[in-house]
Amino acid sequence: MKLLVTGGAGYVGSVVTALLLKEGHEVTVLDDLSTGHRDAVPDGARLVVADLHEASDVLDPSVEAVLHFAGKSLVSESVRSPGLYWRTNVSGTLALLEAALCHGVRRLVFSSSAATYGEPASRAPLRETDPAVPTNPYGATKLAADHLLESWSQAYGLGAVSLRYFNVAGAFLGFGERHETETHLVPNLLKVAAGESEHARVFGTDYPTPDGTAVRDYLHVADLADAHLRALEHVRPGAFRVHNLGTGGGHSVREVIEAVRRVTGRPVPVVDSPRRPGDPAVLVAANDRARRELGWEPVRTLDRTVADAWEFARREER
Repeated sequence: MKLLVTGGAGYVGSVVTALLLKEGHEVTVLDDLSTGHRDAVPDGARLVVADLHEASDVLDPSVEAVLHFAGKSLVSESVRSPGLYWRTNVSGTLALLEAALCHGVRRLVFSSSAATYGEPASRAPLRETDPAVPTNPYGATKLAADHLLESWSQAYGLGAVSLRYFNVAGAFLGFGERHETETHLVPNLLKVAAGESEHARVFGTDYPTPDGTAVRDYLHVADLADAHLRALEHVRPGAFRVHNLGTGGGHSVREVIEAVRRVTGRPVPVVDSPRRPGDPAVLVAANDRARRELGWEPVRTLDRTVADAWEFARREER
């Protein structure tokens, strides 16, 4: 297929682009490089440096589908600068949808987030039918984009699949995390293992969990990428579906720390700190809908996830 990947110079976008190329698709990447990296665009993909609002200049009737990763994704930044998030994640998505409609593109796979659910009650795992009540502008803009897709599907026959990520880590096909502001647990722990940071912080040790630390669902980016290809195969004009992407199980912060120590063979000093406001005790995805409708199966373990992320980090240093 001839495809447009927005945000293909970012972490997940670059991994999915590499997999699409491996499967024989023709890919154009649209990225403004505000947070992505030019050298993260896989060889074989055509890069167009442009903003989402310029999507109409990039799309044409030969494009058969869009995979939409472009957007802002830092919760704290969204609280400080909500206008940036509404302009990029919502207005930018609207511009992309208008361009798709103009050029007759009828299929889209969207990179959404578990942040759409906000602070869930004690129920775990979370299902797609659970209330979506975001607690920050980032989550609100991702949910607004979901609503846009649903309305476009109903009014114009767009086929769209929204994939709500939980916690993604690891590396695949030579591509991994390279965030200038790193907020994710696994890469920050690996920085400590590599001697780049003195210690890691454990935010909250008094949660109602087995070891007192927060439990999250960690999915290998390769399994995540596979879900995008399956969604691309299953999306149908006029239908909008939401799928949670996670392993269906969880690991505590302390369990992830032990996995990093085990995989790297290095000490990882940690400092216990108070909880952060808004962090739920448990955030785990129910993935039975994705298994049933997409035929998707996450297969990589936490240790494999950490090992692949560690290998990528070591190579980047060299």
